[in-house]
Amino acid sequence: MSFRGLTWDHPRGRNALEAAQAQGGPVIWDVQPLEGFESGPIGQLCAHYDLIVLDHPHLGEALALDCLRPLDEVFPAEELSAMAAQAIGPSTESYVMAGRQWALPLDAATQVMVRRPDLLGRPPVTWQQVVELSRSTGKVALSLAGPHAFLSFLSVVQAMDATVSLRDGDQWIPRDLAGKAIDLLADLAARSPASVAHLNPIGILEHMSGGQGDVILCPLIYGYVNYAAPSRKMPLAFSDAPRMRADMPPGSILGGTGIAISRKTTVDHALRSHLLWLMSPDVQKGFIPDHDGQPGNRDAWSDRRVNEATGNFFSDTFETLEAAAIRPRHNGYIAFQGAASAAMRDGFDSGCGAATLAQRLEELFHASHKQETQT
Repeated sequence: MSFRGLTWDHPRGRNALEAAQAQGGPVIWDVQPLEGFESGPIGQLCAHYDLIVLDHPHLGEALALDCLRPLDEVFPAEELSAMAAQAIGPSTESYVMAGRQWALPLDAATQVMVRRPDLLGRPPVTWQQVVELSRSTGKVALSLAGPHAFLSFLSVVQAMDATVSLRDGDQWIPRDLAGKAIDLLADLAARSPASVAHLNPIGILEHMSGGQGDVILCPLIYGYVNYAAPSRKMPLAFSDAPRMRADMPPGSILGGTGIAISRKTTVDHALRSHLLWLMSPDVQKGFIPDHDGQPGNRDAWSDRRVNEATGNFFSDTFETLEAAAIRPRHNGYIAFQGAASAAMRDGFDSGCGAATLAQRLEELFHASHKQETQT
């Protein structure tokens, strides 16, 4: 029996899964672009596919539609616990909602810092150093397209106050804290190179590794190991996200992907065994990174062989991923993060005051819950 799955169209998202299919795996994989992965309607995807590679903010919508199969119906508690113990950072935790787990943490990522090592030898450590580099060079870029303006805002908030927790979607950021984060980003946005203003993270990384010298650093961008490989013509160097002070933790918002199972799908022994194989430590440290993937297994991120092959991408961003925060996941969040990002871009372009923009984000957040009630 074969199953149909949907992943995203990038070597990190597709190559390992397609290689598993080629060697006899039971899942036939289709792909969608990054933008569809970030904002596609989960209900429609579950109606057409048996397995969906998704990120954790889709859970609220998925649970409201009852379109995913809880994993405790597929795996015994001891298997889920073993996989959770092996996951890096809050990767497994991000897929737990309403007391049940809804996806397996196949891939781990978070917002980290990236630079052109040929143009910038050592990365800044603090946000103040990032601002100083931006002012002296004009070559520090922000990732603002799609939902990423808002996600960068959340990461700065986390750097300022790591106790802020938005994962349940039941509270918002204090307005004064939001204003400080907006002020910092607005200052950087004013000098962010126009050449990357409309690019998603993959586009920015392609631009930086393409030879142009107008961007030497992006302080917050979702890490892609593929751009750090020494075999690339111009490999990029990734490091931990900035901190407010050197003795404070880096602030970052978790990304990564999990494999979820559609409610309509009957899981047989072959599929269950295949999913366990994908999540096994040996595969996470071998097959996944050997096929351009970014494993969700903690030990893989500190593995010497894996790091030697990737310019130490994993070890140099390990601390940030361990400290990463989970996004809101309530039904209505996906539309909210897009609207909030658009509001931030508009506010930066118009010179809107931080207090006004902070109030607008708060209004959008509360409106996203009203939309949830109406659906």
